[in-house]
Amino acid sequence: MVKGILGKKLGMTQYYTPGGEAVAVTVIEAGPCVVVQKKTKENDGYEAIQVGFGAKPERLVNKPLKGHFARAGVEPCRYLREFRVADAAAYSVGQEIKVDIFSPGERVDITGTTKGRGFAGGIKRHGFHRGPMGHGSKYHRRPGSLAAKGPARVFKGRRLPGHYGNERVTVQNLEVV
Repeated sequence: MVKGILGKKLGMTQYYTPGGEAVAVTVIEAGPCVVVQKKTKENDGYEAIQVGFGAKPERLVNKPLKGHFARAGVEPCRYLREFRVADAAAYSVGQEIKVDIFSPGERVDITGTTKGRGFAGGIKRHGFHRGPMGHGSKYHRRPGSLAAKGPARVFKGRRLPGHYGNERVTVQNLEVV
């Protein structure tokens, strides 16, 4: 059965192994999550559970979601996500899912959103080297030449300044400590 839980990154710290090695670890406030809805093969065509995490004030919840949470009999949640499961009957609406479903040493995949940095230049976004700052130089932090003269166009995928961050990233095979 696929295991999943929602959480929030709190920061980084280090953990010392029994051998005395310092290992960098990410501290995550994982759960408790609550099952808000069950999706079944008969009704929806697939088996899944909808999980909610984090409290949200009642006044900030719109009417359709208020009804959704009221029908489930749970408090409004800030985040709602679906996890595909082999057997949705093993879960009940309103059931709490805690971090104890994972054991130390287990391998997990973590998905999150990177920090948004807005419109960033080539140096920050791609690690380009800057130009000389003096002696008559007229390019300091600009990307420089984009390509050869021959094609007379810029190829797709060219690393240029633009929006940086705020994208979904998955890191696979991390160990639970």
